[in-house]
Amino acid sequence: MNPYVIAIIIGGILVAVYVLIFQILGLRMIRSNEVAVVEKWWSIHGSLRNSIIALNGEAGYSPDLLRGGIHFRSTLMYRIHKYPLITIPQGQIAYIFAKDGIPLSPTQSLGKVIPEAINFQDVRGFLKNGGQKGPQRGILREGTYAINLAQFVVITLNEIKAILSGTKKERLDLESMQQTLIQRNAFVPVVIMGKGNETSDLMGIVTIHDSLPLQQGEIIAPYVGEGHSSYQDPEKFIELGGRRGKQIEVLTDGTYYINRLFATVEYRPKTVVPIGYVGVVVSFFGKQGVDTTGADYRHGELVETGCKGVLQKPLMPGKYAFNTDAGKVVLVPTTNIILKWNRGEVGEHKYDQNLSEVDIITKDAFEPSLPLSVVMHIDYKQAPWVIQRFGDISMLVNQSLDPLVSAYFKDVAQTKTLIELIQERSAIRERAVVEMKEKFEKYNLQLEEVLIGTPKSSKDDIQIENILTQLRERQIAEEKKITYQKQQSAAESEKSLREAQAIAEQQSYLTKSKIQIEIEGNNGAALASKAEQEANQIIALAKANASKVRLEGEADASKESNIGLAKAQAIDAQVKAYGGSEYRIIQEITDKLADAIKNTQVDIVPKTIVTMGNSGEDGASSSSTILDALLKLITIDKLGISLPKISESEKEQVTIKD
Repeated sequence: MNPYVIAIIIGGILVAVYVLIFQILGLRMIRSNEVAVVEKWWSIHGSLRNSIIALNGEAGYSPDLLRGGIHFRSTLMYRIHKYPLITIPQGQIAYIFAKDGIPLSPTQSLGKVIPEAINFQDVRGFLKNGGQKGPQRGILREGTYAINLAQFVVITLNEIKAILSGTKKERLDLESMQQTLIQRNAFVPVVIMGKGNETSDLMGIVTIHDSLPLQQGEIIAPYVGEGHSSYQDPEKFIELGGRRGKQIEVLTDGTYYINRLFATVEYRPKTVVPIGYVGVVVSFFGKQGVDTTGADYRHGELVETGCKGVLQKPLMPGKYAFNTDAGKVVLVPTTNIILKWNRGEVGEHKYDQNLSEVDIITKDAFEPSLPLSVVMHIDYKQAPWVIQRFGDISMLVNQSLDPLVSAYFKDVAQTKTLIELIQERSAIRERAVVEMKEKFEKYNLQLEEVLIGTPKSSKDDIQIENILTQLRERQIAEEKKITYQKQQSAAESEKSLREAQAIAEQQSYLTKSKIQIEIEGNNGAALASKAEQEANQIIALAKANASKVRLEGEADASKESNIGLAKAQAIDAQVKAYGGSEYRIIQEITDKLADAIKNTQVDIVPKTIVTMGNSGEDGASSSSTILDALLKLITIDKLGISLPKISESEKEQVTIKD
């Protein structure tokens, strides 16, 4: 037989075998990492009308998948759609769109979760247990899934996995859904975490897009408990009565696998109440509360936690995951607040940035501006009362304290002159603290101090500056007066000190001089006694000689009379010339006493001495000093001796020399 014929016969047999096995018998090889969707071309049970999946053998997509192995499905009846298993990478989320099922209700945005579907891997269980068509509340987390892509479309970050009918609109709708999820960063979980061991400064505000709407008059959904695992279990959330819209419960540190079609998350900073402050909560959410201020308080209400209004209990210093859509936190300083009525200065809290000096008119018609500072304190327990009454601290300062303080000092200024206003500032300040403290207490404030500055004038007004200049000059004069008094007192003290020091230094010399004077006095007394004895002796000798002369004269009267008489007259003249014996003794005693005083080493006499008489040729004084003469005269007077009178010619010869 011709070999070509044989080859043709063999080829025909192979084709027949292929047709028999692969086309008529429908042999299909499915790998272990693949699945296949069976699509039936025709069926004795007819075709589907309002669905896609043939649960009862109708023509259409089978709900069951072909898994790994050998399967026979005749191509005359079936079409096989083979694809890899669906794998979701770690840390990612996939979303499901169901093509078949019960339509969504008017209050629904997403299809409910069907536990019997086992993560959308059991189409029959999904449809028989009320599965709904459209986007689903359930999501796929990381893992590998055998999903029937004829029933479910799997949307991931990078692709859309589905067995499409081929219409362009269906494809565009799925792509739009994918873009929406990308914009919401929905393919990764919600992660809120801090650095290291620290808590994050962020929190998550959740908005639910699927459930019953909010009740009339509400702006935020109520708290429904912890059963929904922080919005990760949508079905449980709805079962607990959760409603769509902004949620009162926020997300704190952690990782959350949330369906971003069901709930979106907005990151916001946590509320921090720093040290030195408290946070007064103004709640926009909650039930109607009972006023805790009492019947006598008419400025508003304070309520308990969970009610609308200003909460009675403030937040103490710390970090809070406070939902700022459900209320606000007004920070109130509990440290001293310094308010400055001065354009050039602003306090630390900056509540006084709109304040300026108080324009006043004094009693004497001056119009200065008065800078002020007020120190006040808010008790942390009274902080809610202040916020409830004034709204915030800035409104309190601008609308209440500024008019109050300005009016008070305007009234005070009208009773004082400008000088009194300056000089009596301390008294005015003390009075202001007492009187204004009571007014501040009416505002639930505690006044600590009032400080008054120096009145200022405008640039064109020099009168106030002139008065201030005069006051300054007057004060300088007073200070100089006190300084001079102090200096005078110091000089007198210094003088007394120096005199005391000089006396102390000369004390030894004074003592020696006193002793020396006593010694010289004793020596002079001894010399005077000796001189008196010598004088008596001379007088006795003179008398004896006179008697002798007389006797001899009488014996030899004729011969010696003239000689004896002459000698007697000579002796008598000598005695008269010397002033007698008493004068001689006194002169010697005085000379001795003067010499004793001269020999002392203490300055008894002045440095300048008036002398009598001329100096000698050698430059030394040839005459006694006035002091010597005075001492001699005093001594003679004490002894009762009379001196001869000086003639006029002798007076003219006396000279006085400085």
